[in-house]
Amino acid sequence: MARIDRGPYRTIWQDFDDLMAEMENRFQSMLGGIGARGEEIRGRVVPAVRDFRVDVRDHEDEVIVVADLPGVEKEDVAVRITDPLHLEIASTRTSETGEEGQDFFMRERIYGQMSRMVLLPAEVTEENAAASFKNGVLEVRLKKVPAEIGTTIPID
Repeated sequence: MARIDRGPYRTIWQDFDDLMAEMENRFQSMLGGIGARGEEIRGRVVPAVRDFRVDVRDHEDEVIVVADLPGVEKEDVAVRITDPLHLEIASTRTSETGEEGQDFFMRERIYGQMSRMVLLPAEVTEENAAASFKNGVLEVRLKKVPAEIGTTIPID
């Protein structure tokens, strides 16, 4: 079985998804696609993956999230802070017009809704948050919540 590189920001569910995809691929090759999930093209079943990969950096006073979204337009991407430790990225990738009726030999590119909840390494705030999208790469910069050090003691 493939080795999983467990970075410091991966969740157990991401590892589980990777293991399930690996098992699905092995069953597909063993059974020739019988009973596997996904789209069947000329007898080959392509697994339906509705996910994308991200990099998360804990950099000084900010958290930087970079996501690869090839073939997605800027207007079809939504980014939202759900709570101080989670960022949600959602996108829609539409099929090129006229492709539905074509006779594909193999089709691996996935179209439709994709979303990802990203666990952040530190609490962030929406103030001064910035996002850019260029050549299918989304970069989100989030300011960390300043940690208060020490406590104030009132004087009587």
